[in-house]
Amino acid sequence: MRPDLVILYEHPEWQKPLFAALTGRGIRFEAIDVAHAAFRNVDPPIAPLYFNQASPSAYLRGHTRAVPLALAFMRSLEMMGARVLNGADVFALELSKSVQATLLHQLGIDCPRSITFNDVGALHERAGEIAWPALLKPDQGGSGARIQVVESLSAIEQIFAGDPSIWEPDNLFLLQEFVPHDPDQGIVRLEFLGGELLYAMRVKAHGRFNLCPSPVCNPDEGDGACVVEAPAGPPVEFSAYRDVPADAVETATQIVRAANLDVGGIEYLESIDGRRVFYDINANSNLRPSVAAAFGFDPFERVVDFLERQLKQATTAATR
Repeated sequence: MRPDLVILYEHPEWQKPLFAALTGRGIRFEAIDVAHAAFRNVDPPIAPLYFNQASPSAYLRGHTRAVPLALAFMRSLEMMGARVLNGADVFALELSKSVQATLLHQLGIDCPRSITFNDVGALHERAGEIAWPALLKPDQGGSGARIQVVESLSAIEQIFAGDPSIWEPDNLFLLQEFVPHDPDQGIVRLEFLGGELLYAMRVKAHGRFNLCPSPVCNPDEGDGACVVEAPAGPPVEFSAYRDVPADAVETATQIVRAANLDVGGIEYLESIDGRRVFYDINANSNLRPSVAAAFGFDPFERVVDFLERQLKQATTAATR
């Protein structure tokens, strides 16, 4: 039988809880691993609903080609009228921290000042605009990889001269304002589902940049299986944030709607000087069961609830 739902994915371990929840609910679905896939441009959609779970960090796992295939596949599906959750435009936004910064600025939301560059020498022309220390990060992010705090242009030159492969996969980097914040408060991540807040959590990084909420990468106990090497020190801590300010939720909701996110996470931090700075838009949201359990529910069951509603709408639209 034809599936009701198709999941596009690249990281099989991340998908296990969702696949289990879909199976338990009796939803007919097909999973396509975009790391090893092919499609014909004349093939019509095989299901009324698609759900994109591909990740910008695929290149870290040797799956660099997963991202362009997923993007091309979704664009083709959408041209043929398929409903794709977190589709091509949303995925393209997630693939670019630079475009995310532009969106936040256009919305009038406080975000880190950023310079996007593809040549270190070009930064010298903007030397007067840079405050040190600064944050160096790849435009196509993922699991905090290749993010570094830098103190000077010469330090940046040394980084790229020492390892030219750091430019991969898209040959773009951002030099971004470093915003000091209280490490004991950490950052805040708000998970959204269908335009509504699912839950909020505080994340204490302890000097790390890999804040992936998946227990596969950052387990509650023991070592994770993430390919991004973790620095020495305490593991990342995730905790339920029950009293997230209403105006922070309102701002994050504005971002979610402007970005057309179906499922996603929005991150912000509270600076030492009192700013609330939003800095990251995540379309591939790895939900954390232990945090959701503190609010009294299974996050993947909530996702399946959402998918069932979307499937009903997509099926109704297809029969008109």
